[in-house]
Amino acid sequence: MASKTVQKFPKNKWAIDFTTRPKCMTEKSKSEIPGPVGYADYHSYPTVETHDADLSKLVAKKSWNIALAPMKQLPMNLFIMYMAGNSISIFPIMIVGMMIFKPIKAMLTLKSTFKMLDGEQGILLKFTYLLGNILCLLLAVYKCHSMGILPTAPSDWLAFKEHRQRVDYIVGGIQL
Repeated sequence: MASKTVQKFPKNKWAIDFTTRPKCMTEKSKSEIPGPVGYADYHSYPTVETHDADLSKLVAKKSWNIALAPMKQLPMNLFIMYMAGNSISIFPIMIVGMMIFKPIKAMLTLKSTFKMLDGEQGILLKFTYLLGNILCLLLAVYKCHSMGILPTAPSDWLAFKEHRQRVDYIVGGIQL
């Protein structure tokens, strides 16, 4: 009796049998097979050293971004002020409150903000950051004044002072 070799054929002609290893897969041929797309063998690349000059430029750029962040918020705050209007309601009051408390909180946490960024430009960075927050705060105070919630008249402070009365009312170019 001759020995019979049994070959397994897949049930479907499009099926692949993964249970057996092909003849061409030996240890020697394994290293000749290219890696998949996107695979990088990190042992074949040379190591790249980081330069201190590049790192100092990156730190300087990041620190200036932090210092100029309040200045970059000014145009958005102006737009929000315009959109909120001068009426006294809950949303403009919340917006003004945010515009007041956010710069104050930022100025109180100045030391922790620039803790790691002290260097040759440290004082200039802190001054720029403080100036931007003070401008944001002044913008909020202006918004309070335009809404009429700042006590600027003497009658706001003293009970016996009378409120100012308007002398003229002008509507559409006609004096009433």
